[in-house]
Amino acid sequence: MRWLCCLILGLLPWSVQAQGRIPSDCIALSEAGPSVVPVRFGLGDEEVRIRYLQHASFAIETAELLAITDFTGLTGDPDLVPDIVTMNNAHDTHFTEEVDPRIPLVLRGWGEGGKPAAYALDLDTMVVRNVTTDLRGPFGEGARKDGNSIFIFEVAGLCIGHLGHLHQIPTPAQYAAIGRLDVVMVPVDGAFTMGVAEMADIVRRFNARVVLPMHWFTPEGLARFLVQLNGDHRIVVADGAEILVSRATLPERREVVVLTPAIAP
Repeated sequence: MRWLCCLILGLLPWSVQAQGRIPSDCIALSEAGPSVVPVRFGLGDEEVRIRYLQHASFAIETAELLAITDFTGLTGDPDLVPDIVTMNNAHDTHFTEEVDPRIPLVLRGWGEGGKPAAYALDLDTMVVRNVTTDLRGPFGEGARKDGNSIFIFEVAGLCIGHLGHLHQIPTPAQYAAIGRLDVVMVPVDGAFTMGVAEMADIVRRFNARVVLPMHWFTPEGLARFLVQLNGDHRIVVADGAEILVSRATLPERREVVVLTPAIAP
């Protein structure tokens, strides 16, 4: 990652809250404004491992569950079976039609029959829900309504959001439905999704403590996004593909953490 350092410097219903899950405040404070960060007391040491696999695909792992975002069928280990996978249908780097039948939960981020995808799954120690946004057509014209899903994972008291193949600035109603985020995975290509300045504004609005860039194609493209946030975020180049996060260890100052994608451990 030496090159980067140089560039930087230059379908279940909601249920009663499960006993095994630390309560999150993802929605409770979503209307309080982007600058609000709740004070937390009596936190445990529960951790979530987030590993950047490739492109827009992350593994979100706890002691009980493994979720993979924008799943393309690749995990790096044919014997590894996720508990849940999410997808988006911008193109085939965000989904697959060939899903291992051993995977119990497959959440496609686009709906059928003209209806948007709608998920609110309570998996005891994790809640997974989505908010849909529209996609542009293949050449930037027209739109595929509700073709993208922003998936939110509420786990270990954290609010983790994956913006998918975001093509538009969320509306106030969409921001409210997403809620407050502690960790956000954001596409930063600057072309196929949105411009880097617009995407940086969206990141500031969410005010997440940890920002994980994804969906970048070249070091130069990634660097163009990083300079947008360099003034109000600490830029951290991680040593590898994964980080451990918990409520107790969220950084006080907002951080952009650059992970090196690695499909296999």
